[in-house]
Amino acid sequence: MQPPGGSAYSKHWGLDPSVTFLNHGSFGACPTEVLAAQIRYRDRMERQPLQFMIRDVEELYDDARAELAAFVGADPLDVVFVPNATTGVNTVLRSLHFEPGDELLTTTHEYNACRNALDFVAERSGAVVVAAEIPFPVGSPAEITRAVLERAGPRTRIGLLDHITSLTGMVVPIADILRELSERGVDVMVDGAHAPGMLELDIPSIGAAYYTGNCHKWLCAPKGAALLYVRRDRQVGLRPLVISHGANATRTDRSMFWQEFDWTGTRDLSPYLAVADSIRFMGSLLPGGWGELMERNRSLALEARDLISDRLGVESACPDSMIGTLASIPLGRGRYRFSTTKLDFDPLEDALREEYGIEVPVLTCPDGPASLLRISAQIYNRIEQYEYLADAVLDIGRR
Repeated sequence: MQPPGGSAYSKHWGLDPSVTFLNHGSFGACPTEVLAAQIRYRDRMERQPLQFMIRDVEELYDDARAELAAFVGADPLDVVFVPNATTGVNTVLRSLHFEPGDELLTTTHEYNACRNALDFVAERSGAVVVAAEIPFPVGSPAEITRAVLERAGPRTRIGLLDHITSLTGMVVPIADILRELSERGVDVMVDGAHAPGMLELDIPSIGAAYYTGNCHKWLCAPKGAALLYVRRDRQVGLRPLVISHGANATRTDRSMFWQEFDWTGTRDLSPYLAVADSIRFMGSLLPGGWGELMERNRSLALEARDLISDRLGVESACPDSMIGTLASIPLGRGRYRFSTTKLDFDPLEDALREEYGIEVPVLTCPDGPASLLRISAQIYNRIEQYEYLADAVLDIGRR
């Protein structure tokens, strides 16, 4: 079989043309033009480090933050940069105080790194992690809402919930869940690692007390940039993981929230600054801007999921309404149960990469009947690449 190339837009990425790259969802991929912008920030910093770090960077930082905040529908006063969504989750959980017997609500689909953070704070405080069993395949968003709410009780202190599950790519009905939990007095930390650039976001309308999302995935920013949104009434007492100069700052023209998070020691700020460049660049690729880009990618993900499912003779695992730009195709029958968020590597993934040059994750579920094939759709992909993937899976299956 001859591997097909990417779309005409692949010229904007430095991806290896010999690899059929269908795994944008794991770490993203940054366009060369955005990487060039990042290099310009670094060059400017190294030409005159004092001028850049002490006198120039605050304005650049604020401009990038304002552009990102507008993109996700938030007030810049409620947004800070963090290196990644895992840091955002840890920051919130480790700022809060829990008592023995408090319940920390999550689901069986929660990302392993963030579930580890939840277990860590529970062990230190004597709190208990309660994981709602999320079915997969799933028939409707209401099934997820019902599963989560059934595990929320009078001792529930906080929820840690995905907006889009990394395991399956399902878009969770997060606003519906948060509305119900808010009525019970439960705050939620939303792990929106995949959401910026995949979905149109208006974070305040979701109702989250805390929300974090990566910029290096679907925004295509450089690695090491994510946002942390904290609702204004929850900012007091929310501290960065690294305590630095801002802890005793006396400026009155900037909030303590900004002053503590914006400077946590000397580091390369270019990934944060280049977020604005990535928003502008990606939004310029199609006449309809970001709206057209997100719809184009979602349509490709749905088309690819249906094509592969038909070729492999399996049914779709969730309704179209729960698909963004990621989709998981079950490679077996029955219900998938996730007793743990840590998955094993599947030999099919190695065979696809080594024999066919296809980079795509195959997730083995410990309590499931078989594996999940998780595909991503970005503008550099085209449908012929997913046809090639289906042919490769069938070819391996025959052998």
